[in-house]
Amino acid sequence: MVLTPYFKRKGGFNMKLVIGMTGATGAIFGIRLLEYLKAAEIETHLVVSPWANVTITHETDYTLKDVEKLASYTYSHKDQAAAISSGSFETDGMIIAPCSMKSLASIRTGMADNLLTRAADVILKERKKLVLLTRETPLSQIHLENMLALTKMGSVILPPMPAFYNKPADMDELIDHIVFRTLDQFGIRLPEAKRWYGIEKQKGGI
Repeated sequence: MVLTPYFKRKGGFNMKLVIGMTGATGAIFGIRLLEYLKAAEIETHLVVSPWANVTITHETDYTLKDVEKLASYTYSHKDQAAAISSGSFETDGMIIAPCSMKSLASIRTGMADNLLTRAADVILKERKKLVLLTRETPLSQIHLENMLALTKMGSVILPPMPAFYNKPADMDELIDHIVFRTLDQFGIRLPEAKRWYGIEKQKGGI
């Protein structure tokens, strides 16, 4: 994978993102995010829950070590003293991909019972962007209320729903579309992304 853009914050500092992975299905979304972020030379700080480790090995051909190698820095979910647990840590935001309903509920209530949910709590209190790729279907009233509450707090709820207007050729293109939309939230616009330009242009018209 070869990408050209190198994203920096104002002042020339490298962009930094915290990436969380929980045990919901869809581990590939977090993995693919890390692959693109690494290729774009964006600094990433990764925390993986114990059940995410199980899901990674069950759903993909990756091991936890493979995934950790994609990140700039990794932390144990138990390490509440890690750098990303402090509001003084400089970051442009956090993505949790995938985000389980359990983690969603924990973040909504401010439990901060592990490093992943503590890091998300910090992002909220510092008024930085928190993007949650929530995975569950169908959704209960509890799930919907938790999503609404976090939306009101400034989070972005981004369920990994497939799109078909770009006529994906395979599963990889379906996954990439979600990843590109997620990265758009941070102004990371990769040239590989297929975008909608109107039905006539999509058909090759004017």
